[in-house]
Amino acid sequence: MRLFLFPAVLLAATVAVAQPTKPLVTGDPARVERIRKEKMPKIDKPIMFGTPEADAIVSAMEIFPADNPWNLVVEDWPLHPKSKAIVESIGANKPFRYNPDMGYVLVPPNQKKIDLKLVEYPDESDKGPYPLPDIVPIEGWPVNYTRNPKLKDTTLDDVQRDKLKEGGDRHASVVDPTNGMLYEFYQLKKTDGGWQAACEATFDLKSNKMRPDTWTSTDAAGLPIFPATIRYDELKRGMVEHAMRVTVKKSRRAYVYPATHYASPHKEDTLPRMGERLRLKKDFDISKFSPEVQAILKGLKKYGMYVADNGIDWAISCTPDERIPVMHDELRKIKGSDFEVIVAPEGYKPPK
Repeated sequence: MRLFLFPAVLLAATVAVAQPTKPLVTGDPARVERIRKEKMPKIDKPIMFGTPEADAIVSAMEIFPADNPWNLVVEDWPLHPKSKAIVESIGANKPFRYNPDMGYVLVPPNQKKIDLKLVEYPDESDKGPYPLPDIVPIEGWPVNYTRNPKLKDTTLDDVQRDKLKEGGDRHASVVDPTNGMLYEFYQLKKTDGGWQAACEATFDLKSNKMRPDTWTSTDAAGLPIFPATIRYDELKRGMVEHAMRVTVKKSRRAYVYPATHYASPHKEDTLPRMGERLRLKKDFDISKFSPEVQAILKGLKKYGMYVADNGIDWAISCTPDERIPVMHDELRKIKGSDFEVIVAPEGYKPPK
């Protein structure tokens, strides 16, 4: 959700820390080794998420290089000097939540590319054509419909055309695993005249290259969504091994790497910037949670989460996969005060 768009100024925050006894800026070599041992299945047609076929493919994908910010282990990174105040501004007593919202479709390397009409942010969109298949899922499909008795007869085509007049952000992600490319769309909609979107952002998953400075993406922070979304295969494996995305109702008129954009008029330095990184506290007891929720909480301790957009406070994104159990009651037992804001260690240089 975008509220305001302004020219951006990159604000960096660092904290002086003692000389570390072990590297603080690193990924997990075991994660990389596991992924590289997986054999990438052949992709010769579009494959929808929420299937064993999709699970096998994404499990074998290196999503950004090992030293990319999404893949860094942050469990020992220093606290932001205003960590407590920033958490309180989001809501220390508010419950943690999740949205089963961000799906994706996998396409073969020879997927036909098509043009679409960019209706709102053409100057901050990457040029097409794009490999957009007919089965591209729109945000919330399918569980937001199949789990609602009043909407259970809704078809994907109905959602693509917004026949229910729901509006909203209508995010969509198209992934080309063979070429390591990601295409994300904001307010994607099928019309009789073809597809249209408010914005499109293309990411090279083999590279550390970010969006141009001051550019938005399908998220207000200018960040990708697919790499941040919790997937079924990760929950079954026992840990979400990457940073996640979280929304807040009130953000600051600033951003911090790896974000490239902000969407707020508010200047208070106790508000979170776009790209602010938070972590679940190390001593938070996760033993009484289900295995699926434990997988998320382990990831939040190890990799954390980025403030990526304006929206519901403390809400992270999960694929709307019918195989993933409803986790609302469990996650609501976690409060904002169980998190802390962190910053990169002194001397950290973003990878190129």
